[in-house]
Amino acid sequence: MPSPLMPCEDCSALDIASYHHYGSRGRQPNVCWPPRQAQRYPPPHLTSPPPPRDTRADHPYKGTNLYDAKIGAIHFKNKIGKFGNLINSNHRHDEEHEQATDEKRNRIAESHRFNSFAPERDGNKIKWYVDGQDYFYAVSVALENAKETIYIEDWWLSPELFLRRPPFFNQEYRLDQILKRRAEAGVKIYIIVYKEVAAAVSCNSAHTKHALNALCPEGTPGYGNIVVLRHPDHNVFENAGDMTFYWAHHEKFIVIDYEIAFIGGLDLCFGRWDSRQHPCADVHPAGVQNEMFPGQDFNNNRIMDFHTVEDWKSNELSKADFGRMPWHDVAMCLIGDCVYDIAEHFVLRWNFVKRDKYKRSDKVEWLTMTGREGENEDLIAVQRPKHPVGGYTNHPLSPLENRSWAKGQQGTVHAQVVRSSADWSSGILTEHSIQNAYIEVIENAQHFVYIENQFFITATGENQAPIHNTIGRAIVNACVKASKESRKFRVIIVIPAVPGFAGDLRDDAAQGTRAIMDYQYKSIHRGEHSIFEQIKAQGVDPEQYIFIFNLRSYDRLNKTSAMEQQEEKSGVKYQDVQRAEAEEIMAEGVHSTTDQQPTLGDDTGVKEKERLIEAKRKFEAQRSEVGLDKEVTSTDSIAATAMLNGGKVSEQRWDGDLEKEKENFVQEELYIHGKLLIVDDRIVICGSSNINDRSQLGVHDSELSIVMEDYNTIDSTMDGQPFKAGHHAATLRRLLWREHLGLLPAQQLDASKDPNAQPVDVCPNDIMEGPEYEFVADPMSDQVWDMWTGNADTNTQIFRHLFRADPDNNIKTFDDYDAFLPRHNKFKQGHLHDPFMPAEE
Repeated sequence: MPSPLMPCEDCSALDIASYHHYGSRGRQPNVCWPPRQAQRYPPPHLTSPPPPRDTRADHPYKGTNLYDAKIGAIHFKNKIGKFGNLINSNHRHDEEHEQATDEKRNRIAESHRFNSFAPERDGNKIKWYVDGQDYFYAVSVALENAKETIYIEDWWLSPELFLRRPPFFNQEYRLDQILKRRAEAGVKIYIIVYKEVAAAVSCNSAHTKHALNALCPEGTPGYGNIVVLRHPDHNVFENAGDMTFYWAHHEKFIVIDYEIAFIGGLDLCFGRWDSRQHPCADVHPAGVQNEMFPGQDFNNNRIMDFHTVEDWKSNELSKADFGRMPWHDVAMCLIGDCVYDIAEHFVLRWNFVKRDKYKRSDKVEWLTMTGREGENEDLIAVQRPKHPVGGYTNHPLSPLENRSWAKGQQGTVHAQVVRSSADWSSGILTEHSIQNAYIEVIENAQHFVYIENQFFITATGENQAPIHNTIGRAIVNACVKASKESRKFRVIIVIPAVPGFAGDLRDDAAQGTRAIMDYQYKSIHRGEHSIFEQIKAQGVDPEQYIFIFNLRSYDRLNKTSAMEQQEEKSGVKYQDVQRAEAEEIMAEGVHSTTDQQPTLGDDTGVKEKERLIEAKRKFEAQRSEVGLDKEVTSTDSIAATAMLNGGKVSEQRWDGDLEKEKENFVQEELYIHGKLLIVDDRIVICGSSNINDRSQLGVHDSELSIVMEDYNTIDSTMDGQPFKAGHHAATLRRLLWREHLGLLPAQQLDASKDPNAQPVDVCPNDIMEGPEYEFVADPMSDQVWDMWTGNADTNTQIFRHLFRADPDNNIKTFDDYDAFLPRHNKFKQGHLHDPFMPAEE
């Protein structure tokens, strides 16, 4: 198979990474895009275009204050001119050169499957990650190895996030400290984060920007090597016609040195790190230094949303009283031609934000790309105004042909990058290739569709306004077709029990959460246009084909009698101790509230810091008095009992009487945040896109995902029959099902020797072969299905009996709700429902 560096037969330029070089139905070697005989735009060149000419050389007042004043007046006039955009929503697409660019992009997309900006790519090496522990460790390794450039795109980025745990013993692997080291080593770091509406979202991108920009102050190594952009703008004067308040930049991806990329559902932010046993507890009588989730990283969105995240050390949620909300997610790491496509999307976004918000800032440069030069640089939104502000830098910084993937195929995965993007987010005409991919892949499914997603809001046609994405119709069509062909077929959907927003569902403040749940119910089974009713309308029983599940975790807070005595004798609550610990390990470094005013260390005040240090000292001084200077035998978390060979709950040691232990059992929904589709153990779609209109329509949230099919097949079975499964899809699905069924062992904290916690260029996935691996090999097996549904039924009954976990089928009205889960102060949220239940039960 030809290398992407092969010269084109009918043009002299080396078509390096033209990347619209191959058509949508397979690779077409040695064909330029557009075809030479119909070409309207010349092919890309290897060399960068000449720098913009300094027009001051032609001006008689060059170098004078009068000339500078004239240029300043021109920029001010253009700024004022943006108010005209209020009455011209098409202002990015109404000039001749803009329409020519739109036409070029359309022709490219029309030649590709799913109408994506990116073509299908052979030869990618792709590795999956399940849950945050493996993913963040791999990211830390890859970031440390960066040599030239790092691109990061996130909805939320927490500079104080620890990529390795426990934090106390891995302080050098806090995200901001890794980025600081790389910047000081000369690596250029480019970051784009969503600029939130503060009244609605608490992620505080201003803190992200100021904290990172202040890591390398002027005069120190690395100064200027970290640049953070926030978008969209909410400045009326600057962006009057382009302000977006409701939609968000939701992508989550990283590109390092144009060599390796990460993409999936995990932001580099608080609340996402988790292991496969998904602990809820983080109380440590043996010493607070053993904590896993410092400061605001300990979170339960169902009880309390994040508050004042710029004060990363504080947490109003006490670990001694409540459990955290566990987090389940999936992401990918890849080497291959698709890395270029992910990088191209980032550069387009960067240049668009430069144009939209930083056009008159000399601190933000334009990015050009090898393979997108000359007359094709408009594809990545490069502009060359008469009076430019900010320079032009070509990426990658070293020759593109030196990348390993540019020298030949690295793996066996056929992949394609798809996105949701539009005028407000990228300055392009609307692209919804993610929705196109979901619909086509689901409709062509022959055996099963497996979905893990944070939301499930979709329509089956045009009669469910305001919902317009039609993934639901694809599910209907796939089920009806299977019925007509008498095929065994299942659609398995795993979504959160409740959207991850704080508050009792009966409160007025929960109206938004109830609205989301209402739309999900209407998508699935309520009303004549729901998926269930549309299937029934064609004489098919939907309950034979579609199955909806959610996940829950349980744990025990290790708040022993001895620790309670320690609180009483010292006069210090564990909550103050946990904050003091966060203060110790999270206040290191340079932080600021503005780019111009960096301050060293803690920004909460010296007196508060001294108070916390003294509180921790008083607390620790009582350790020997209560017997905690000896070995603590009770287990800090019993979450491992839900995993393979994890033992029984009743076998876990507890320092104290059973009645006290009973008060410390907790449960919480295991929040499914991944955006994953697996079909027939052959095709996987993974990225940032939820199943709702925000993610799927293109005109709303911006998203990036990747469609993958492994040409390396393994011998498997499907409903008892021999079947060739894709290695990538089948091994990912098997590991996920083993985790959900408790057929995997709990993870150890030290991930240094775990193959699944390394980047793809270090080693492939460990598929953890064994009897359990073989047991789940056939996704249509009756034995697997009996275990899956049997576990679900049993767990529902247990969580109902012990915790009154909601929602529940017994709740049909608010009166039912009050009867099922009365409002009273006898128990804390997430704890045992009946405080008088005998401990032996």
